[in-house]
Amino acid sequence: MPNTVILVAPGDADAIAAGRHGDPFAVLGPHRAKGGTIVRSFQPRAARVSVLTAAGEVPMRRVHGDGLFAVHLSPAPAEGYRLLVERPDGALDMLEDPYRFPPLLGDLDIHLLAEGTHLRTFEKLGAHVRTVDGVDGVHFAVWAPNADRVSVVGDFNGWDGRCHPMRLRHDAGVWEIFVPGLGHGAVYKFEIVARGGMMLPLKADPYGHWAELPPKTASVVWELGPRDWRDGDWMAGRKGRNDRHAPVSIYEIHLGSWRRVPEDGNRSLSYLEMADQLAGYVADMGFTHVEFLPVHEHPFGGSWGYQPVGLFAPTSRYGTPEEFRTLVERLHQRGIGVIIDWVAGHFPNDPHGLSWFDGSHLYEHEDPRLGVHRDWNTLIYNYGRNEVLNYLYANALYWLEQYHVDGLRVDAVASMLYLDYSREPGDWYPNRYGGNENLEAIEFLRRMNQVVYGEHPGAMTIAEESTAWPMVSRPVHLGGLGFGFKWNMGWMHDTLSYFSKEPIHRRYHHDDLTFAQLYAYHENFVLPLSHDEVVHGKGSIFGRMPGDPWQRFANLRAYYGFMWTQPGKKLLFMGQDFAQEREWNEDSSLDWHLLDDRRHDGVRRLVRDLNHLYRTEPALHQLDNDPAGFAWIDCNDRDNSVLSWLRRAQDGRDFVVVVGNYTPVVRESYRIGVPEPGFYREMLNTDSEWYGGSNVHNQGGVEAEEVSCHGHRWSVRLRLPPLATCVFKREW
Repeated sequence: MPNTVILVAPGDADAIAAGRHGDPFAVLGPHRAKGGTIVRSFQPRAARVSVLTAAGEVPMRRVHGDGLFAVHLSPAPAEGYRLLVERPDGALDMLEDPYRFPPLLGDLDIHLLAEGTHLRTFEKLGAHVRTVDGVDGVHFAVWAPNADRVSVVGDFNGWDGRCHPMRLRHDAGVWEIFVPGLGHGAVYKFEIVARGGMMLPLKADPYGHWAELPPKTASVVWELGPRDWRDGDWMAGRKGRNDRHAPVSIYEIHLGSWRRVPEDGNRSLSYLEMADQLAGYVADMGFTHVEFLPVHEHPFGGSWGYQPVGLFAPTSRYGTPEEFRTLVERLHQRGIGVIIDWVAGHFPNDPHGLSWFDGSHLYEHEDPRLGVHRDWNTLIYNYGRNEVLNYLYANALYWLEQYHVDGLRVDAVASMLYLDYSREPGDWYPNRYGGNENLEAIEFLRRMNQVVYGEHPGAMTIAEESTAWPMVSRPVHLGGLGFGFKWNMGWMHDTLSYFSKEPIHRRYHHDDLTFAQLYAYHENFVLPLSHDEVVHGKGSIFGRMPGDPWQRFANLRAYYGFMWTQPGKKLLFMGQDFAQEREWNEDSSLDWHLLDDRRHDGVRRLVRDLNHLYRTEPALHQLDNDPAGFAWIDCNDRDNSVLSWLRRAQDGRDFVVVVGNYTPVVRESYRIGVPEPGFYREMLNTDSEWYGGSNVHNQGGVEAEEVSCHGHRWSVRLRLPPLATCVFKREW
């Protein structure tokens, strides 16, 4: 070899060996040199390394004691080359050199990433199985603009960050590398050196599609390729099923505790087992949708998923991403929509997550008055940074497109809207207009809804928003936030408070059941009895019902009858469908054995029948969010704790009559006005013996009489069962 060829500059060799070279592609791999090509490779665990070309094997020289090898090939190889690496134990590895491959991110990708307008960043960032120049491998890309060096590490390189330092695409702050020979199942993290040489904790991939089973925290390569989806009928018609005029009855579920397998260490069901068991149960119960507590990967099970680290990864606790796809598909095949809780308001400060990602406040605000959530000791996304917004928009689309999810229920929206949310004076500062509104978060939510509905008109978004913020579920072009629906937290609080009181006191709290009508149509509301009402010492919904055992069951049945016949979509947390007695515990199964008790099974039967009635009667769902669909018959009989009301369908002619008696007293010959003559059939009675009640009824129905009452020419005399809600419909 000519003495005039320098294989490597000493400074470059030292920097590569120390893992502090900012541009490793400028040193490693093939580089033109006088009379040929210099090839360099860093192999710290190799005894010898050779280059294999079409012309034969050429040994490389060790040019640094820590394992940097180099050779001058003259003439340059006409085609590619491989590396033959001999380990100290004599084992031989034939490797492709990752530093001979060009960058895979195109100029347009880089431009859109830098601009923050690449709505499907999940297709470019993260880990993707690719074939480049006939070579199979994995392309890694990660946004870390303030890092001095980023490497991908894993079992494949001994978790040594010096082996696969990445190429920086300066215009976007994105680092990338193609690693030949890797594929599905490879375990990896990113090793990041911050400015000034500080080594950060190994980071999981923000765009990782799967992760190790907690408590392990590494990402796992998983390419979500094309799938032969078998839910075409559902997808074609879901827009109508998610519409505000459609029946929407949601069964809220924590995947890990819905049902367990006691004979196998009390483990949770897998995604595939859930696909078989959950789909059948929910379909039989008549719910139209399920809502999963967050399925994103999360390190702490006790957070129920609300502190996610892997926003793009369905948790590995229950199976693979493909198996989660199967769960969604199976639910769709049974006519059931899938909503996931989506956490875009904060993220945990676990060292392997987004916190201080590249040695700077990359995803979170630098100022703790904006960047730290005091209640949960979590970090708040910087909604003023385009790349962060892009990350969240892309994630919303990712679940809709890659998993066919039908809706996103956005958690803790109130904490996003207000700068002073749960903060003491001096711990926040006003916006540029002097107010407490978080203008950047507001714009994020509006744009997110525009992206979701613009790209997928059949999807839905739901806000958990606990304040009186106006127009949450109104279109953005009208000044709203753009959500499809909003949880009615006020309704939940008032009605649960009412039914938790002894009946003798209810006359003094009658307004708790009527107040919601003053604002019921300001938003497209969902009436939620969610997981939040059965945790933190609150007990179960059934556990808050007063009285002796008979009254407690009757109270709960009457409450459900009231809920399903009031305007608004429905949401019920698992276990409350059969009157679970104890508070929910995420570490144990629901108490399915209670169904051996006819009273508990009676509640389940009632919920099933309420769902089927709600779905089949247009008057009970078509105008859920329209004042034309509801009218009080009598809302003033507080002394008897009796309410009566009408629900109407879109045609204005189809209607049902609902009467609730919320004391344990049978009321004979109770007269209420009705709008039309005819026979009023008793369609549902929560006191039926079928549900475990005392079976006080109206012998199938009553005939209207031409006796004016409650402003109507016609009226009916009813026998009101104790602690019950009854539904009647006029037969034509």
